[in-house]
Parts: sequence; structure tokens; C-alpha cells
Amino acid sequence: MVRQFKPFDLLFYFLISLALSLWFAFPVWAQETPIENTAPEVEESEVFMAPVIVDGDVLFQVRGSSALPAPERAEGVQEKIIEIAEASDAPSVEITYEESEFGVWILADGDRISIVTNADAELDQMELSVLSVLHGTAIKEAIEAYRANRTEEARVSGAIEAAAWTIGFVVFVVVILWLHRRIRRRTLKFVKRHLKDVETATAKSVQAEAIAALVRYGLNFVLLVIFFLGFYYYLSFVLLAFAETRYFAQLLLTYLTEPVLLIFQGILSYFPNLIMLGLITWVTMYIIKGMRVFFDAVEAGSFDMGDFEKHWVSPTFNIARVIVILIALVFAVPYIPGSDSAAFQGLTILVGAMLSLGANSVVSNMLAGLFVIYRRSTSIGDRIQIGDHIGDVVQIKLMETHLKSIKNELISIPNAQLMNSDVVNFSKKTDGSGLLLHTTVGIGYEEPPEKVEAMLIEAAHRTKGIKAKPEPFVLWTALADYAINYQINGYTTRGSIIPKIRSDLHRNIVAVFNENNVQIMTPSYMADPADPKIPAEEWDGHLAHETHEDADKS
Repeated sequence: MVRQFKPFDLLFYFLISLALSLWFAFPVWAQETPIENTAPEVEESEVFMAPVIVDGDVLFQVRGSSALPAPERAEGVQEKIIEIAEASDAPSVEITYEESEFGVWILADGDRISIVTNADAELDQMELSVLSVLHGTAIKEAIEAYRANRTEEARVSGAIEAAAWTIGFVVFVVVILWLHRRIRRRTLKFVKRHLKDVETATAKSVQAEAIAALVRYGLNFVLLVIFFLGFYYYLSFVLLAFAETRYFAQLLLTYLTEPVLLIFQGILSYFPNLIMLGLITWVTMYIIKGMRVFFDAVEAGSFDMGDFEKHWVSPTFNIARVIVILIALVFAVPYIPGSDSAAFQGLTILVGAMLSLGANSVVSNMLAGLFVIYRRSTSIGDRIQIGDHIGDVVQIKLMETHLKSIKNELISIPNAQLMNSDVVNFSKKTDGSGLLLHTTVGIGYEEPPEKVEAMLIEAAHRTKGIKAKPEPFVLWTALADYAINYQINGYTTRGSIIPKIRSDLHRNIVAVFNENNVQIMTPSYMADPADPKIPAEEWDGHLAHETHEDADKS
């Protein structure tokens, strides 16, 4: 079941997480901030300061002490400023200064707000009078802005601004939903039109619906990200329209904008590296394309490379392409973002260790595959025998070799096994005579050997596929207990049908022996008979058999 894109269902969870993050992040502004002191006349290496914030704007920093920590002092100044600002609706405020033995007091409309001490002046490396005026100016502007932002005109303006942002957000959501519906309708149609060749190339193993589902998922994910970004900024701008929530709006904008800016800055800083990576990629693709043209010319016969066989073209090209890509990766790694980090280096070591520990059989099969391809002992189309398997070589891969057996079975043999086994090749020509096909029969001692040999040679002559020249011949392979083992040998150049030729030879042997009343394989017995088992008379040199012409006539 495919989940539907429901942004409003996820909005509730997003608001909860956002509220929790703001709740825990709110006190952070009031924590003590360590500031490194560079003034040579100050004895402390670092002091603690806290900002005075009104309506989200930082007015100035105040210094803390052991008796009055910086956050407490900043909070007291902030509360006093707000108290003075809310005490009157006047658009302006009068700031005065009062010197004391501890420093300079800053008064707003006659009420003390903050004191600037000599320690503050030493920390900021300013004259006490100058720093007091700067603090007083900041306090004056903060009080006037506080009052101005809370007038009826300001609130109406903020409400109008929030309403405008809300209307824009509604339009944004409508566009997102329209795009979502359009994606659902158009994706499958687009994929079927532009990627129909994928189904044909993969024999419909990769369905257009599956590709469309993946594309649709990716586009919906992009829409979801855009929706949350839009809602995040909409909420921030609405809160920014009102003075009471402006500080939270600034927090929201800071949380999201700073990471986004860092990402864009990182992309821009890596732009020269991206250009170099693109250049390396383009050069690599151009070299591979050139190699493809060269090897196609070799396969077509345009280039004569001596003993270089045509079936070597594809594996040689693949090996050369892998080497070029590896060289390109060596040049490209220094330009990959994060390649010099400890995490990237650790990941590289981990991948290398995993490959070295878990790929022994894979590497051995790959190396064996290269030897099988280039050692010329086996080629595609050859009939070979590996152990008990006999078949035609239909494909030689880097990891395995495929045979089609004489029973039309597909046999997959790992190349490592192919390297470590005896391979009988029935298709390779060692000389002009061809393969020597043979079979063995046992005939009793009572039969004349010359007659047996003649019968076996006659059976070989009757067998299609066995050559007349060179002549078939008979070997005595063993003097067994009850019979002599005769081996008939005949030459053939049709190695692909040896099972059929051998079967015909066996049938013809049985036929010839039956015609001449000669038993194949003397039966076993417990003791010799009274008469010795030797030929009763000499063979006259003629075989009692009907010719092929007589057999055809009958």
C-alpha cells in the first residue's frame, strides 16, 4: 500500500517538536557567555558577560561578578527597561546620567535603570563617560521602540502583515497539493513514454509502474521538504510581525537559516572542487569512449593485432575500463568533500578490511576467470568435459562459466573450479586427423583375434562421423580372466556430436557381432570345461554379413 502525502497530518507533530525545542532553547540567551579578554591591563584571562535583550534586540553586554552574576544583572536591567517603557505612552523618553562613587547611573525619566562601572569601561576598553552615553542611547532607542511597537497602529500593521503571510501560505499549500495531484497523474505516463526501452532491455523485469513509484516517491519527498520549509518560514514571519513574539521568531530564523547558509557556503566553497571533479569525469568518459571505438575496430577486423582473438575484445575492454575508472578515482578522491576527514578515512579502512576478509573466493574466481579467458584452452562454442559435466560453452564470465549440456541443461561452473580441474576439449584441433574416438569390448578367447578386429573395424566403417582416412584400428587393452579386451579407435572431426557417434558405434558393433554369431563378453563360470576354449578352426578371412546395399534393398 502506498502512503498518501498528507502534510497536515504531520503538521501537528512538527508543531509539538518545534514548541519543545523553543522551550528548552529559550533560557540559553540568559546563560553566561565566556568572553576572552584581550585587554593587557585586566588580570583575568576571561570574564563572564550576558546580553541585555528587549524584544529580541541585543542592546549591550553587562559584566557579572561573584556577588551579582551577569545573567541576573542583565535580567534586572531588562525588567527595568520594560517597566519604564510600560509606565508611559509618550513617544520619547529623557535619558540622564548621574555620577556616583561606583560609576555612572543611567536614568530614564528620572528612574535609575543601569549603572556603568569602571570595570565595564576597562572591559570594553573605553572611557567611562563614552560607554555610559552608548548604553544610554541604546536604552533610549529600546524604550521608544518598545512603546512604538505596542501602539494601535503597530498592532494593526502587524495583524495586516500576518494576514498577508497567511494568505500567501494558503496559496503555497494549494500549489503544493496541486503539484502532488499532478505528480500522481503524470508520473506513470511520463515514465512509460520516456523509459519504455527499460522494460524492453530487461525483458520486463523492471516494470514501468515500479520506476514510476520510485520517481513519485522522490518528488513527493521533495514536496514534503518544501512544504515544511514554507511552513517554518511562514510561522517565523507571522511571529516577527508582533513585538511580543519577535524574539521567538528570531530564534526560529536563526535555527534554520544558519544551517541552510552554512550548506550553501559549503557548496560555494567546494565549487572549484566540483569543477575539477566534473573535468575528471569528462576526461574519463572521453577516454572510455575512445577505447570503445578502438576495440570495436579490433573486433571488426580493422586493426590486425596478431594472435589477439575476437572473444578477448569484450573482457579486455572491461578490464581497461575498470583500470581507467580506478585511476580517475585516485585523482578525484582529494577533491571529494570530506575526503580529508577522519570519518572518511576510517570508512575507507573499514571497507578495505571488509573486502580483504570477505572477498577471497570472489577474487580467486575473478583471477581464474581472467586465466580462463586468455589462456586459449576454452572458447565460447567449444564442447568440453569438466569432471562429470559435458557441454558446450555458452558464456565465459568473470566469476563463472556457463555450459549447455547435451541434455540442454544450463550448468554454472565457478572459474576457480575450472582452473583446478582437468578440462577435456572436444572442439580444439590439435592436428589434421581430428579426435580419436574409442570404445572397448571383451571377447572370449575362443574367437579368432583377427576376426574380432575385422568385425570392430567393419562396425567403425558403418558408423557415420568416423573418418575412413586415417583408418580405424584396434588395440588390445587387457588379457582379462575370461576375455580379451579389444579397443576400437576411429578418428572424427565432429566433436560436438561425439555422444551420438559413440552410440551409433555401439549399435553397429552389436549388429556386426550378431551377424557373425560372436558373443560379446564371455559369461563368467566357476571352472574350465573339458574342451579348451580355443578356436576350433582357422578363420577363412571372410565375414558373413549383408552389405549396406542389401540392407537398403530389404
